[in-house]
Amino acid sequence: MSKKLLITGFDPFGGDAINPSWEAVRLLPDRIGEYDITKLEIPTIFGAGAKKVLDIAAELKPDVIICVGQAGGRMSITPEVIGINLREARIPDNTGNQPLNTPIVADAPAAYFSTIPIRKMVEYINEEGIPASLSYSAGAFVCNDVLYTLLNHYAGTSTLAGFIHVPYLPEQAGDKFFSLPLEKICAALTAAINALD
Repeated sequence: MSKKLLITGFDPFGGDAINPSWEAVRLLPDRIGEYDITKLEIPTIFGAGAKKVLDIAAELKPDVIICVGQAGGRMSITPEVIGINLREARIPDNTGNQPLNTPIVADAPAAYFSTIPIRKMVEYINEEGIPASLSYSAGAFVCNDVLYTLLNHYAGTSTLAGFIHVPYLPEQAGDKFFSLPLEKICAALTAAINALD
């Protein structure tokens, strides 16, 4: 019995011409293990990114949703442990929004834990020889906005949701930051999907 996975990546933001999250997601095969894969590019915009995921998910009814985002400066592939109910933007999003100290969902819990098997994903990615570790902060920008919105929406349901941050690509990082080649990021995401039950 095949299962459905919706996996998303973001468009470029913050002056970058490329976003490794979408570049890697779009290169994934249409099936991994027992999962049929639907790939979706979403905007780096507060509210709108999450809405696009939820709109597609309402039609698709996926078993699992994994959102992928860029975390320039990180030294590994990092599945996120938790999403927090906060918008606090260091830089504007792609429409110029820069909220500060604002809840994502009014009168909702302060945080939710990811429901995908993040520890198993780290293990599977490391077994491929690719650095991976858990992250305990998805920040307070649009990545966290999407993660928290999904976890709030699907709380108490059978739909699993989570987020994976990926480092810069070499062409973004130059000599200043850690980076991974695109094929390594793709291999890491494939390993993470293989960790799903």
